[in-house]
Amino acid sequence: MKRRIFLTLAAAATAVLFNAPAAQAADSVKIGFLVKQPEEPWFQDEWKFAEIAAKEKGFTLVKIGAPSGEKVMSAIDNLAAQKAQGFVICTPDVKLGPGIVAKAKADGLKMMTVDDRLVDGAGKPIESVPHMGISAYNIGKQAGDGIAAEIKKRGWDMKDVGAIDVTYEQLPTAHDRTTGATDALVAAGFPKANVIAAPQAKTDTENAFNAANIALTKNPQFKHWVAYGLNDEAVLGAVRAAEGRGFKADNMIGIGIGGSDSALNEFKKPQPTGFYGTVIISPKRHGEETSELMYAWITQGKEPPMLTLTTGMLATRDNVGEVRKEMGLASK
Repeated sequence: MKRRIFLTLAAAATAVLFNAPAAQAADSVKIGFLVKQPEEPWFQDEWKFAEIAAKEKGFTLVKIGAPSGEKVMSAIDNLAAQKAQGFVICTPDVKLGPGIVAKAKADGLKMMTVDDRLVDGAGKPIESVPHMGISAYNIGKQAGDGIAAEIKKRGWDMKDVGAIDVTYEQLPTAHDRTTGATDALVAAGFPKANVIAAPQAKTDTENAFNAANIALTKNPQFKHWVAYGLNDEAVLGAVRAAEGRGFKADNMIGIGIGGSDSALNEFKKPQPTGFYGTVIISPKRHGEETSELMYAWITQGKEPPMLTLTTGMLATRDNVGEVRKEMGLASK
């Protein structure tokens, strides 16, 4: 079904021209905010910050969970029926890009992407759609740099350390993050041969656990382990798998990405675990600023920047409160 939708709509996506008439008053502005995993804390926080923008600017925010291509397409039609003027979206499948662009154009809606950037049929970013995302490679590099620094601090011999690279190659963001982490480790002197790819079927802790378990089973030669992946959940899965093999906090360094509730809860445990840190990325700009940019586009005709990239900060159980405060996040 997803492929059929893609093929049906892709042919119409010859250009991105969202020329819906500008709304005259704030109370008549309606903006959709579509996310792929509405149950995830990151997207709930994006919605929360988008609601702040809606309250400040006086527009109506329509929050929609769209975990599949079919739901994305019906949601866009639904927004058009509600007389919305535009939407912000994190799509469940970036390859649906041409179809989503065509649907938005057909319905006369302005659109902007957040987090995951749409790609065309050749797998290249659709640069004509405004996007706010994270520099995935640099965020991954931050995780890798943090791991390398901690390895050196502990005095480990790198030849005795294995790295669990929890991969999810279907998503360009995931590829870029893990590539950045690997490159940072290798640049710090880590043996490339010691990096063990652990492909996960889905981006959750259970699948990461299963993938990491295989990597651990096949590589009993290492005295210490480190782990990194797309997000905190990927690394937590690897940490749990390592714990099952006897690798606790003193022999495991996992650094996730996201600063999610699962990471914060890990830091709150009475004793440290192998989950050493997380590169916190704030959803504030991703929710609030994208909504404000869309509002300005609708009301003033001011098109958002084509590409905005945000950055993160490494937090550990020792400094997580200070880092969250610096990034404009409430204490938890």
